[in-house]
Amino acid sequence: MPPTYPDLALPEAPKLVDNLTHFARALRKAGLPVGPGRVMMAIEAVAAAGFTSRVDFYWTLHACFVNRPEERQVFAQVFRLFWRDPQYLEHMMSLMLPAIHGVQEEHAADAAAKRAAEALLDGMEPEAPEPAADSDDTQIDIDAAFTASQNEILRSLDFEQMSSAEIAQAKRMLARLKLPVKPLKTRRHRADVTGLQPDGRRTLRAAARSGGEIKSIARRSPTTRWPSLVVLCDISGSMASYSRMVLHFTHAVANTQGQGWAKTHAFTFGTRLTNITRHLRQRDVDSALAAAGAEAQDWQGGTRIGACLHDFNRDWSRRVLGQGAVVLLITDGLERGDPAQLAREMERLHLSCKRLIWLNPLLRFDGFAPKARGVKAMLPHVDTFRASHSIASLEALAEALSDPKDQGEKARLLAALAD
Repeated sequence: MPPTYPDLALPEAPKLVDNLTHFARALRKAGLPVGPGRVMMAIEAVAAAGFTSRVDFYWTLHACFVNRPEERQVFAQVFRLFWRDPQYLEHMMSLMLPAIHGVQEEHAADAAAKRAAEALLDGMEPEAPEPAADSDDTQIDIDAAFTASQNEILRSLDFEQMSSAEIAQAKRMLARLKLPVKPLKTRRHRADVTGLQPDGRRTLRAAARSGGEIKSIARRSPTTRWPSLVVLCDISGSMASYSRMVLHFTHAVANTQGQGWAKTHAFTFGTRLTNITRHLRQRDVDSALAAAGAEAQDWQGGTRIGACLHDFNRDWSRRVLGQGAVVLLITDGLERGDPAQLAREMERLHLSCKRLIWLNPLLRFDGFAPKARGVKAMLPHVDTFRASHSIASLEALAEALSDPKDQGEKARLLAALAD
């Protein structure tokens, strides 16, 4: 059933077509793929079903404008603002005004609520209240020494709760993030006059050229190399808001020089596995992600983690996981397939790479517990289990990579799983 709203009268019938057109325009600005054909279909559907019943009117428009499960929340918020509760729109406008933290009670906006209000406001600036006529000229000075800047607030904000402007700013911040890594020592050596290990072969060769007399001891030191980074990103419907931001971050890592990664490989999976490595090599992030989205035909579809990992282990693991590769697995772990197959493929993936880091946006909830079958099957086979719902959580990846013993939330969740 749709959410309940105050009993307000619907717009008059002579203006219904204009109102439906404006409502569709707001949905499109909020992120729904609404075109002229959908608007005409909605007008015809409302003309056939009528608009005397609030529930019927809601579901009639829902059937015309919503195609995917993740679009329901945006539709419900825009419907609430446009048709049902004008006071809620005023509340969202007040949230955009500067406020002093601690003076008023803070309420976190629902998912997609800020984008819905932003689409309806269409760039309008909320008006600040005018001072009273009898007020004096007293000025209030605010000490902002201990207040948080906008960037600090944005770092900890959930990707799902961001408005369109905040998402654009977050993408610019992600483009500047760095993910440095330490080089790996190899069994090969190079000549080094300050090396700690003696080089017997070079010493004997030099002695042979001087009649067998050893004049000095040649020395050597081990060489280093950079590991590769492999990103496996879930693009199913439940991960759509987070996977886009993670792919922006992956593009920044793949195109930033001096971070130490030998190569960066990227794969997306939902109902099938797609290699988007060559698309992320483009310098322009919009062009790169547009090409990656065209390549991955299962965007915002179902989830078959076990089957997709099987395809990766069979077709790509030997090509990209050699020589100490680090794997970032971004998924919520909500598997619809066989958990036994998922456990087998996770174990094989863990054994094939140097380190397996699982980033799960569900860790944003304080009471998260490994109750889902997919999470239970995957958790024992990862080295690190961390969140990926905000910019701050992605920045924490640097700490996880610098500390080889870092496990994130894995130890706590394994203890909860044992109980």
